[in-house]
Amino acid sequence: MQLCGTLSALLLSILSARAALISNVADLPNEDFDFIIVGGGTAGNVLANRLTENLYTRVLVLEAGPSDAGVLATQIPFLAPTLANPGPYDWNYTTVNQTGLGGRSIAYPRGHILGGSSSTNWLVYTRGSSEDFDRYATVTGDQGWSWKEVLPYFKKSEKWNAPTDNHNTTGQFDPSVHGFNGLVGVSLPSDLVPIDPLVINATQQLGGEFSFNVDYNSGKPLGVGWCQSTILQGQRSSSSTAYLAPQFLKRPNLTVLVNAQVSRLLQTSKKTPTFLGVEFRGSDGTLKQLRAQKEVILSAGTIGTPHILLNSGIGSSSALKAVGVTPLVDLPDVGVNLSDHPVIGNPWLVNGNDTFETIRRDPDPALAQWQASRTGPYSDTILDHIGFVRVPPALVPSPDTAAGPSSPHFEIIVSNGVPPFLPPQGNFLTLTTIVVSPSSRGSIKLRSNNPFDAPLIDPGLLETNFDKLAMREAIKSAVKFASAPAWGNYIVGTASGLSVNETDAALDAYAAANAGTLFHPVGTASMSKKGASNGVVDPDLKLKKVNGVRVVDASVLPYVPSAHTVAPVYAVAERAADLIKSS
Repeated sequence: MQLCGTLSALLLSILSARAALISNVADLPNEDFDFIIVGGGTAGNVLANRLTENLYTRVLVLEAGPSDAGVLATQIPFLAPTLANPGPYDWNYTTVNQTGLGGRSIAYPRGHILGGSSSTNWLVYTRGSSEDFDRYATVTGDQGWSWKEVLPYFKKSEKWNAPTDNHNTTGQFDPSVHGFNGLVGVSLPSDLVPIDPLVINATQQLGGEFSFNVDYNSGKPLGVGWCQSTILQGQRSSSSTAYLAPQFLKRPNLTVLVNAQVSRLLQTSKKTPTFLGVEFRGSDGTLKQLRAQKEVILSAGTIGTPHILLNSGIGSSSALKAVGVTPLVDLPDVGVNLSDHPVIGNPWLVNGNDTFETIRRDPDPALAQWQASRTGPYSDTILDHIGFVRVPPALVPSPDTAAGPSSPHFEIIVSNGVPPFLPPQGNFLTLTTIVVSPSSRGSIKLRSNNPFDAPLIDPGLLETNFDKLAMREAIKSAVKFASAPAWGNYIVGTASGLSVNETDAALDAYAAANAGTLFHPVGTASMSKKGASNGVVDPDLKLKKVNGVRVVDASVLPYVPSAHTVAPVYAVAERAADLIKSS
């Protein structure tokens, strides 16, 4: 035992000066890495933390974006919408023209910063339904992906904390389904607004699909409940602030290199295709190569992961040849099966001025309050309530696109203003409608054989008849909710021209003209059963037909969950870390 302690101390002394968050390739330590993690985003940072719990496991994280240190907009919850595409901390992608959106090309936000999209998203913490995960277990043949088995990983990642206004949260969440000792902060709204009691009154008046749900993260999300957000003591909690906090970055066996964009994986053995090498471009613009001793872990996200695989010659051989990339491994499902959540913000004019618009027109007091005490409107995100709803029984498709009868088809977010924009005048309430169980599928394809060219992104939004139907029903449901007596003295009228009497054709035209993405893409490196001819990774997240590569990010989810994807990805990454350790 004494010898082990002496060896550990010696290793610490040797490595202590090497571990760091660095931005220059020249500062990389001259040592081998057991694992090279491609992407310091939501999943990648979980793995970096968990794998380096073992002092003898050496990990390098390659993150394409800059550090998030000192970026105020990533710290203040209320400023989340300002980080969206286009901007300095986004990949600034756009889609191909979307037939379901009237032929429009739209912005496709993805975080280009340490923490990835967990540093730039809108902080909403929803896990999805238990049936979402039970469906993953069925599709993969691995019960380890079932709700029962994944729930402990949700709790392991979560650090529930009280809102900064210290209001009584009894009846606003269920403590039994949450974790209190994890790393990612999760909290309820901390700056209650005048519409909050109106929302609760509306749920009581309408009932039915709008019945109050004390905690949608119990695995049973249907109904309307209080929003939970990734906030810790009034500040955004991201994978960077949580899993790469200073005490973890001090680990001598962990190195994080930012401004390092991986272009492709490099084959290191042909007998059984093995890819332990990575090629990347550093901040000086030159290409570098490194080799992992055990595994390369792709955590570059639903866009980045298939893009890198395709550029590495791993994908559909015919499609790769067509763009001038030499095929090395024929894996046709790389980049296909993309599913995402289409969204529309539906605004109503209101009789009141205590809304987001008033804060944004004079932001200095809110900023000063947040800087002084991490309280006030800037300590909160852009919504206080969420509803999850199914379409009427007669309209449920066969097979059902939702994971089961307790899973929603659409979501309604209640916001005290227009979340992403500042109208020139007026004050608003917004009911945002989202199709969370879509049937449409899209793809990621190569634009060229230049690995630094942006990929062709086709989320296929609102392409199918069911997705159009679900969005129509979501809009009708929002109009119904806004018609509750509770809103009688508050809502003046719709700002979009919507009414309960709109024809389906009119609603479809409205959706095509106004819908966008909630930027929750998944599925482009989907899990399937071990040995299956379809899919991209096995249930243990190892790349099919290849040695040395694992994928851990939202791209492995074969269906988009009925949830904002950050919470599911944390759980996936936590389980993946255990799978890697056990192997």
